[in-house]
Amino acid sequence: MCPTRTSLASPRAHQIAAAALLTLIFGLGLSVPTVLWASDGPVPAKAMAKEAAGKPKLNGRATAKDRQQADRLDPLARAGFWAQQYSLDETDLEAGTRLAAALRGLGQYDEAVETAKQVLVSDPKAYEALLECARAYTASGQGFYAIEPALKAVNLKPRDWRPLSLLGSAYEQVGRDADAIGAYVQALKLSRDNPAVLSNLALYYAGRGDYGRAEDLLRKAVNQPGATVQIRQNLSLVLGYQGKIGEAEKILRETLPPAMADNNLAYLKAAASLTPRP
Repeated sequence: MCPTRTSLASPRAHQIAAAALLTLIFGLGLSVPTVLWASDGPVPAKAMAKEAAGKPKLNGRATAKDRQQADRLDPLARAGFWAQQYSLDETDLEAGTRLAAALRGLGQYDEAVETAKQVLVSDPKAYEALLECARAYTASGQGFYAIEPALKAVNLKPRDWRPLSLLGSAYEQVGRDADAIGAYVQALKLSRDNPAVLSNLALYYAGRGDYGRAEDLLRKAVNQPGATVQIRQNLSLVLGYQGKIGEAEKILRETLPPAMADNNLAYLKAAASLTPRP
């Protein structure tokens, strides 16, 4: 299906809509461009206590089982776990890389970059660390600095879609639109109908006011195996910008706690009233 392009009323209106989109992304401290909505609410005290009882012991190098279980910890505890493991052995590339990812998840982008770079000092070809470095840079809006590690990763594994998707995000942030589209298209050639790449490409178009094309891509993305809740929330955002509040609200009510759904819905209604129609 060939998506139709939605044009805004004027270049100024286009700029306002794009600025509002970026304000939402960066104002919430969320990763760009795959996640636009925060979906995690506060963890109840009982749940935290239960989780703490099952946490890996941090008195030495963790077993493989403990490391696997660390993914189930809350973000702060997960960062603490990997920080402890990395402090025991700075040649533990997995621990360093996972610590960088945990720090990125906490919004500590500078620390995530520095940790990933420290891993790369030990092994300049540490593939996952290169990806984490690029992710942290793009998450903080510093796409220019993400290009180098992403390109290195592409050269190491040219058949992997992930660095190409990151490269698309990085190029997008520095205004290299043709290169961004090319990277996303190449990623989709390697991983057909990948929901994360479709979502990234959709947000590229949404950031430029082409909500119709963004909607088409996101509808395709949410129907793919492995589509995340965040991708559905991205769809709700794009629907809301077009004034399709009813469908956007349905998604929000299904994927967010009531208070967060109310807040996001109020934002969408306000944004829709300011977004020019084609």
